[in-house]
Amino acid sequence: MDLGTPIKGPSALGTDRRRLARLTWTLAYTDFKLRFFGSVLGYLWQLMQPLMLFGVLYVVFSLLLNFSGPEQYYPVSLLLGIVLFTFLNESTAGAVRSIVARENLVRKIEFPRLAVPLATVLMALMNLGLNLVPVFVFLLAAGGAPRLSWLEFPLLIAIFALFAAGLAMLLSSLFVRARDVEPIWTVVLQMLFYATPIFWTTQAVLEQHPNLGWAIKLLMLNPFAAIVQQSRHAVLGPPYPSISQLLGGGWLVLVPLAIIAVVIVIGSVVFSRMAPKIAEEL
Repeated sequence: MDLGTPIKGPSALGTDRRRLARLTWTLAYTDFKLRFFGSVLGYLWQLMQPLMLFGVLYVVFSLLLNFSGPEQYYPVSLLLGIVLFTFLNESTAGAVRSIVARENLVRKIEFPRLAVPLATVLMALMNLGLNLVPVFVFLLAAGGAPRLSWLEFPLLIAIFALFAAGLAMLLSSLFVRARDVEPIWTVVLQMLFYATPIFWTTQAVLEQHPNLGWAIKLLMLNPFAAIVQQSRHAVLGPPYPSISQLLGGGWLVLVPLAIIAVVIVIGSVVFSRMAPKIAEEL
């Protein structure tokens, strides 16, 4: 018996890419406004979060434990690392529950499902823009000056956003079936925080332990660590070694980019395959 053409479920991208873009922006902008609705300080809370963490880490690791190296602008480099980690945390940890949090919407309306995790990343990107303001203000106040290498920084942020989007697609789709994803990713984020040169610097480690060059190279293969280190090099200048310098040049420089590309591909494939069945799985 011929049952006709099978009816396809809602897809990840939908049939209209412009609708996907508009819906992603609408969800992100709405969440961005509602996040501080009714708050006295409003958007200032977004700036206070990384600044308060910066204050604690600076006192502990710079003044008490002397984790800073010979590089200039250590406080600014610390704040920059915190701001970049905050973006990764907001975009990925927030995306884990994004599909489940919009269960009523997903069950009732047919729309490109990809808009939900992408909206989380876009909102985190808006917050990143706000958080970067005090970074450059502190840098200029500390005697820093605009550099031609600053032009590299927007490209690094774009690559970082794509990496976060790939993780968001993967984590949000997997969480629908396995709720263990959330606590596992929380632990992974904590590991990334301490394994990335955020409160410590590569120069300080190599100065105190010259034989740990291999460990620094291994850590720099991690895309997040590579982005943080290269961002410091672009914003703060030569005192902070580039990824190429730390890895010794060669093909190893391409490893973090290759990992980012793999994460994006895997995240896209997994999300696309699960998108038509998401409503059934919830």
